[in-house]
Amino acid sequence: MAEAFVRGEEHRACGICPSRRLPLGEFDVAERPSREFPFSSEDGHRYTAEGVPVCVHPEKVGVPAARYKSDRVPLMGELDLPADEAELEMYLRDMVHGAAPGVLESLIEQASREIAQRFPGVDTTAMLRRAFMA
Repeated sequence: MAEAFVRGEEHRACGICPSRRLPLGEFDVAERPSREFPFSSEDGHRYTAEGVPVCVHPEKVGVPAARYKSDRVPLMGELDLPADEAELEMYLRDMVHGAAPGVLESLIEQASREIAQRFPGVDTTAMLRRAFMA
């Protein structure tokens, strides 16, 4: 059996999220809870009409909303750096500790490029190290 990508109690994913029992790409991620993805009375999880498990908190699992399982959408991370340099360290800490393992490397590469462009006075490597250590 493939290992779930969200492990550990410190992760922000909900306790019943499919990310805690399924690997990347084996469930869909919706923008928010809706009637389109009702709870199953049998197990308390949300599903599409076709029976695909659904996470409804993309910000908690670290991947953008998409029909990963239903439409075999490839997994990509989205970076949205804050406009204010003072918020950068907190943003990176949340990104590092909330991203799905399958997208973390891509997010770090994007952050390295974009931080250097947007905040030229910031030591990107040191900032990312602090984010990992927090």
